[in-house]
Amino acid sequence: MPRHSPSPDLVIIGAGVVGAACAYYAARAGLRVAVVDRGPVAGGTTGAGEGNLLVSDKEAGPELDLALLSARLWRELALELPGEIEYEAKGGLVVAAEEATVKALRGFADGQRAAGVDAVEVGPGELRELEPHLAPDLAGGFHYPQDAQVQPAQAAARLLAAAGLAAPGMAPPGVEVHLGEEVTELLSGPAGELRGVRTARRDLLAPAVLNAAGTWGGAVAALAGVGLPVLPRRGFVLVTEPLPRMVRHKVYAADYIADVASGSAALQSSAVVEGTPAGPVLIGATRERVGFDRSLSTEALRRLAAQAAALFPVLADVRVLRTYHGFRPYLPDHLPAIGPDPRVPGLFHACGHEGAGIGLAPGTGVLIASALTGVAPVLDLAPFAPARFAGAPG
Repeated sequence: MPRHSPSPDLVIIGAGVVGAACAYYAARAGLRVAVVDRGPVAGGTTGAGEGNLLVSDKEAGPELDLALLSARLWRELALELPGEIEYEAKGGLVVAAEEATVKALRGFADGQRAAGVDAVEVGPGELRELEPHLAPDLAGGFHYPQDAQVQPAQAAARLLAAAGLAAPGMAPPGVEVHLGEEVTELLSGPAGELRGVRTARRDLLAPAVLNAAGTWGGAVAALAGVGLPVLPRRGFVLVTEPLPRMVRHKVYAADYIADVASGSAALQSSAVVEGTPAGPVLIGATRERVGFDRSLSTEALRRLAAQAAALFPVLADVRVLRTYHGFRPYLPDHLPAIGPDPRVPGLFHACGHEGAGIGLAPGTGVLIASALTGVAPVLDLAPFAPARFAGAPG
C-alpha cells in the first residue's frame, strides 16, 4: 500500500520551469506545495531549451501580455536567485533580407509598441554596429531591448530551491519535491473533486492538483477524465565549440516569427543564433510534429547550420560539438492552458506553452497563485481557459 505524506495545499505534477515557477509563487502566497515528477528537475522540455525570454516574436494579444509580465518578473527574479541562472538582458535583434520584409516587421512592431514593447527599427548600417559579424547584405531589422535569456535547467532548480524558503513574515509553508515518481492516478472524492495524486511510492493528498506536465499535459488531463489537446513539437539545437563573444544579442531572421505562429506539422527551420557566457554559440530552432520520435534528423541539422552561416558567415568554419533536441508542448491555438478546469473541481492546468514556457513561466506562476488563493489576477485568464477547445464544456 502507498504510504501517506503530510497533506500539502497543492500538488504540482511537473518539475520543469513552469512547475517550479508555480511552486515558487504559490509558496510565496502562503501555500504548502508538493512537486512530483517522473524524472529529474528540468528533465523534459525545460532541459532541452535555449532559455529564451522573448517578447520580440509575439504579436499583440494575450501571449504578449503574459510575456511582458513575465519579463518584468524575470528581472526581479534575477536579483533574488543565484547567479547560476545566468540571466542576461542581452536584447533581441530580428533581421530581414529584403525591404518588403522590413516593412512587414514595421507593422508587426507597431502593434507590439501599443502593447508596451520597446521595438527600435535598425537600418542596414546600424545592424553591423550592433552585431559586427552579421552578413553585410541585410535590408534592416528591429532591436528588442526587453529580450533576455536564462540557463533553463538552473532556473528551474533555483526556483524550486527558493520556493522551499519561507515567505517573509509568514509561517514556513515549505515545498517538498518527489523526483523519479510517476503519477499513476488522480485521487478523487465522492463528488468527483480531486483529493490528490498517487505514485507507486505514496499518496499525496491535497485539495488542488496542478497539471504542469508540459508535453505530457494531455496525458495528465486524461487521468482526470478531461481532454486537453497537447501535442509534442520536436526541435533541435546545435552547440558550437567555445568562441570569443562574437554574437552579442539573440539574433534571428524574420521568418522565425511565422514559424512560431504556424500550425504546420512539417519541418520548419529558422536560425536563432546567440552566444552564451561559457563561450559556445547556440543555434536553434526547428519545429516539426513527429510524435515523440527522438531520432536524429540530419535534414533539420543541415538547415540550421546553413541558416546560421547565412546570418553570421564567420560561423561557417566553426565546429559543432553536439546537438540536442526536445519536444515543445503545443496547443492548437498557440496559447497555453492556465487556470482552473471547470470540468473537475480541484484541477488546475499550467501547460501547453510550446517553445515559450521558460519565458512565460513567472507570469504563469503568478496567475496560478492568484487562482488558487482567490486573488484577482493581474491578467484576464479567459484566453488561457483550459476548457476552451472545441467540444469542451465551460
